Amino acid sequence: MRILWTLLKVIVGLAIAIPVGIVVLALTVGVLGALLGLAIVALKIAAVGFVGYGLYRLARRVFAPSPTITAPPIHELPPVDRYYEAAVRELDAELGRPSRL
Repeated sequence: MRILWTLLKVIVGLAIAIPVGIVVLALTVGVLGALLGLAIVALKIAAVGFVGYGLYRLARRVFAPSPTITAPPIHELPPVDRYYEAAVRELDAELGRPSRL
């Protein structure tokens, strides 16, 4: 009797576990398939964008005027600070070095 009772519990457990396992397996395959599909679509969009950017750069190089290089205007230098120069000379004299200015 004990063997029959154990066999009955195993049968009931398998009767519940097998359909639930099939549903879980189908759900997992569906989710993974959807993620794989999204990844493939993202790669296709990236490839189209890369080709489009290349075409844009090519068209810009062919049709856009070449940039002219202009030197920035030279501004006048600020006036020399007399007090700073005097301080540097004094410091150099105290340290025994030749004057830098």
